[in-house]
Amino acid sequence: MNAKPAIVLLSGGLDSATAAAIAKAEGFMLRALTVDYGQRNRWELQAARQVAQFLQVQEHMVVPLDLGRVLASALTGQCPVPKDRSLAEITHGIPVTYVPARNTILLALALGYAEAVGAADIFLGVHAVDYSGYPDCRPEFLQAFEQLANLATKAGVEGRVRFQIHAPLLHCTKAEIIRQGMALGLDYSLTHSCYDPSPNGAACGRCDACILRRRGFQEAGLEDTLSYTYPPS
Repeated sequence: MNAKPAIVLLSGGLDSATAAAIAKAEGFMLRALTVDYGQRNRWELQAARQVAQFLQVQEHMVVPLDLGRVLASALTGQCPVPKDRSLAEITHGIPVTYVPARNTILLALALGYAEAVGAADIFLGVHAVDYSGYPDCRPEFLQAFEQLANLATKAGVEGRVRFQIHAPLLHCTKAEIIRQGMALGLDYSLTHSCYDPSPNGAACGRCDACILRRRGFQEAGLEDTLSYTYPPS
């Protein structure tokens, strides 16, 4: 019996890699979509390629889409990335690393890809427990987009496909995510989470993403083998 196809949004980060590993473990045949949206972390694109190869996805598409030209963010422009913030600061308000409507745009691309190849299932690695201020990582957003997907596509309107948005990490802490990935044999050294890496690709260790990643590994009781320019305290 042939496996069902699924699209997975693969950024190269820890969360999206885990979501992809979960989808594969559930028996889906994966097509990975990575969007080069002009992010300052160019290393995560290479990480996405490595993860896609490790998971042996059927197809990996890297699509250029220069959002930095129209969507201002610390992740796409010259605005400094916040460093050394406390957990209270990280979890309060919407940070300057928010890229306007990014997940809406990425999911729209994944939806088009899914309809084109006859897939009904889309996976992404958002989670709301360690929520860092991004409105497009909330359950309400995902529910609304799933409804949109079935209203805005030919396949959905004709009833040939019932699109489903899967966010298997939505209610997990970072430590729980890491434990799931390790249990599935995922190699986290292939992933890259930093918002502001050094020219040689080492993670800064001080941005929100690095802080949450390090905290997750510590709480999981596991070693993070990613290279950092700023050693853990």
